[in-house]
Amino acid sequence: MLLMQIKVMNKEIKADEIENYIVKNYGTMKHNKYAFADAVNAMKGNFRSYGTETVDPWDIFLLIIENKPIEGLYTHSYGFQTRTGRGIIEEFKSCYYEMV
Repeated sequence: MLLMQIKVMNKEIKADEIENYIVKNYGTMKHNKYAFADAVNAMKGNFRSYGTETVDPWDIFLLIIENKPIEGLYTHSYGFQTRTGRGIIEEFKSCYYEMV
């Protein structure tokens, strides 16, 4: 378990990876890719209040972009966002807009 957390802590999402994913799947990138990557990477270790130490940055990214649930954090119930999911998204927005 600790080894997995260390791997996630060291893993970062890059701005170019974000841009490539969004352009490939949605056509155009309208957001600041550097602020987006910085916000996701800044958030990855801030999940103690949700019951875990770290979360994979790609899971955070996919929650923000595609509303995909994060396993083990109960971000969705019956297809709808829970308080946890909405809290993570609001925290991301706050981080993103501070960096823009």
